[in-house]
Amino acid sequence: MALSPTAPFDAIAATYDEEFSNSLVGRAQRTAVWQELDRTFIAGQCVLEINCGTGEDAVYLAKRGVHVVALDASQAMIRRARQRVGPANLENRVCLDVMSSEELGRLGGESIFDGLLSNFSGLNCVEDLRGIAHQMARLLKPGAPALTCIFGRFCAWEMAWYLGSGNFRKAFRRMRRVVESSVGHDTSVTVYYHSLRSIRKAFKPYFTLEGWRGIGVAVPPSYVEGVASRFPGALAAASRVDNALGHFPIWRNLADHQLLVFRRRDP
Repeated sequence: MALSPTAPFDAIAATYDEEFSNSLVGRAQRTAVWQELDRTFIAGQCVLEINCGTGEDAVYLAKRGVHVVALDASQAMIRRARQRVGPANLENRVCLDVMSSEELGRLGGESIFDGLLSNFSGLNCVEDLRGIAHQMARLLKPGAPALTCIFGRFCAWEMAWYLGSGNFRKAFRRMRRVVESSVGHDTSVTVYYHSLRSIRKAFKPYFTLEGWRGIGVAVPPSYVEGVASRFPGALAAASRVDNALGHFPIWRNLADHQLLVFRRRDP
């Protein structure tokens, strides 16, 4: 990350759940990711989550009997996650720590995790994906799955939304690959819109891409929450459309996020 990995996301930790996790759009997109988690991870496994944010996914997995080591670069995000884990009495299944993706080398041991999760664009704040993939591979058992949810390069909703308001720069910002994006009121972070080709190339020495689906094909991005909240029935229908079309090549390319399912190669 070009800027401090903690400051930008510390600034939004207090409002992240209200503005995304608990919003109708955020819940719809996260539910789609959870469908894949249900198919991938089982009780008794130990999963590494990087960029865990406020711990929403870690708690979900822990309630299903999965042990989670959840990391985030933001101290404020980890504090919020602890506030979620404690009342749920899940301290014995969720271990939280402050650590950025670039610092995974600090974790001792090799081939110790049954799987890995990085949800909602945490890896879009990383320029050197190959370095991250190497550390992920070191920590995962052979054959273990790694689920990464990243921004898509061509979001149909975003292009239509901003073109409609005459904001051409934002409508096509993902095509520029590297963008300074506002986080909170007066901070920003460098966002890297990685192409699928570049991601596969970075992961190829260690992982096989088994499949991927679009998250947010018909469901809009979170900044359209104001409209979505006025038409909850339409949003529910959009979620059903996502489930139907998210795996098809043309449609998944136009999604807000893309959920990639990698498999650790046998060394």
